[in-house]
Amino acid sequence: MKLIKICALILPAVLLAGCLEVDQHPPWIKGEYAGKKDDRHYQRRFHNDRLAWWATVENRNGKQNEYNRANP
Repeated sequence: MKLIKICALILPAVLLAGCLEVDQHPPWIKGEYAGKKDDRHYQRRFHNDRLAWWATVENRNGKQNEYNRANP
């Protein structure tokens, strides 16, 4: 009798465990992604100036290089 009560309490939780999953795939319409396209960093933060963006990236990379920082 006690086992039946425990099973009666656990059974709904077990049955609902798989029902709460949501589909995580992006929506596709006619073979293409239906969401908005993301801007590139140089388009948004550097006013579409790719050379300025690349110079900033290279400058950051140069300052993170320990060989360059230790031996100026």
